[in-house]
Amino acid sequence: MIGFRKNVLVGLAVVLLAGVWAMAQNPPAPPQGQAPGGPGGRGPGGRGRGGRGGPRLRKTVLVWADTRNGIAQHDSTSHAAAMIERLGYESGMWDTFIRTDSDIISYAPKMTTGQPASGGPNLGNVDAIFFMGHREIQLTDQQKADLLKFVHDDGKGFVAAHVAMTSMNSWPEFGEMLGGVYDEHPWGSAAGTVINEDPTFPATKHMPQTFNLTDEFYQAKNFSREKSRVLLRLDLSKMPPNENNHSKNGDFPLAWAKMYGKGRVFYGSFAHAAKTWDDPDIYHMYFEAVRWALGMTEGDVTPRPYVP
Repeated sequence: MIGFRKNVLVGLAVVLLAGVWAMAQNPPAPPQGQAPGGPGGRGPGGRGRGGRGGPRLRKTVLVWADTRNGIAQHDSTSHAAAMIERLGYESGMWDTFIRTDSDIISYAPKMTTGQPASGGPNLGNVDAIFFMGHREIQLTDQQKADLLKFVHDDGKGFVAAHVAMTSMNSWPEFGEMLGGVYDEHPWGSAAGTVINEDPTFPATKHMPQTFNLTDEFYQAKNFSREKSRVLLRLDLSKMPPNENNHSKNGDFPLAWAKMYGKGRVFYGSFAHAAKTWDDPDIYHMYFEAVRWALGMTEGDVTPRPYVP
């Protein structure tokens, strides 16, 4: 009897080992709509986090955060960049490169030696940029032309947050692409009421009609409602008087979406504090903004006039 059981166990072991070997030689295909590496695209498959080799199976987002010339470094920048990487990784929607080196903003980036870069991200192999640069960023004329082409002609996405509006104010074409130019933050960090002008847009449909938020609300100049669709605005009727508030009609846009040529552009004024990036409403807004910029969802960006 003992010998019989032993033979059965040995036989089962042989069958299991044969099955494992067969699966190793012919691994099963992932379920429909699921990226390799497990649910949500986790793991190295498909060139996800740590993955190497083979064609990319997901979109690629470049998080570009050059803060070298920032007057006051924002502690939120690193957490924001990590959050965008995390959202793409855990959802399986996109792979992420995080870079603070602006030399990669080119179709032919170079190393510090002047030689061509041997690999990594560039404007020719990413699908969208998430931007949190600070103040003046030095780009060559060719790099500037490349960046505009990336969005305008190639139809790639550009999502910008908070300090991004302080960047490259001396470059008018960048402000035209972004939709506005930084014009101070009149109240500093303050409590305010935000009005959701468009609860149908992917990035704001999860937000209530109005909600309270404490943040450093950035004011935009050279902004036109004839070129951008305002999604969120600050309720100035609930803010204390401030001589640095330059709005003449009560309009204070905080988030908008627009087309720049063939490309999709989104800007959100949030968020100054690192902890605000842990607010589900805020990070979900940027998650949906990136998905929209990548062309994964659709939203109406027809400009609309301000209605007090």
